[in-house]
Amino acid sequence: MNRAPRRDLVVLAADKDMELTLKGLLPRYQAFRTRQIDFEIYMHPGHDPGCRTQGVEFLRNFCNQFEHAILIFDREGSGRDDQHVEDLETELEFELSQNGWDDRAAAIVLDPELEIWIWSDSIEVDQVMGWAGRDLSLRQWLADQEYLRPPHPKPMKPKVAFRAALRHVRKQPSASLFYRMAQRVSFSNCTDRSLLKLKDRLSEWFPAARPEA
Repeated sequence: MNRAPRRDLVVLAADKDMELTLKGLLPRYQAFRTRQIDFEIYMHPGHDPGCRTQGVEFLRNFCNQFEHAILIFDREGSGRDDQHVEDLETELEFELSQNGWDDRAAAIVLDPELEIWIWSDSIEVDQVMGWAGRDLSLRQWLADQEYLRPPHPKPMKPKVAFRAALRHVRKQPSASLFYRMAQRVSFSNCTDRSLLKLKDRLSEWFPAARPEA
């Protein structure tokens, strides 16, 4: 009996914001310099700590159905807030390898949280967050309110800054904001470690087809 071919990628994310962010990002295969990816995203009901403590077991069920897997959650609120993210990722990737994935899976821990990905200097961030056309740019407001302090290019408390900026323009936070930004905001100049790791793994696993000679 022939076994059904494996699909490309399964992702276990911590919450709806993260799920919609990835649903906005992963179809942008040209920006990632990959081929198109067939993916499935699940949310863990236990959110960040659930991903950390039960994510490996959850993903073990899919190791014969998908070629690759990603376990992704925030460091802050995971129950390992004081652990270095790379050490935590190494631990989880070892567990994933021991649970059927070998070298086909990655753990990505966002430091400190998902909102760190949205703080680029792209004008698209201002537009999605309701700051377009205002006298004061979003980044200038962040600096004036001391959410953004040099030499750091992003707020030290990204979620606090995100919620404060939305309150200032009377805009409600929602998962759809993350989806829209993930679809539109350029990440070509991104320096965030976790997003760069995502880009590296995707390009390694799903390289773009070479043009025919």
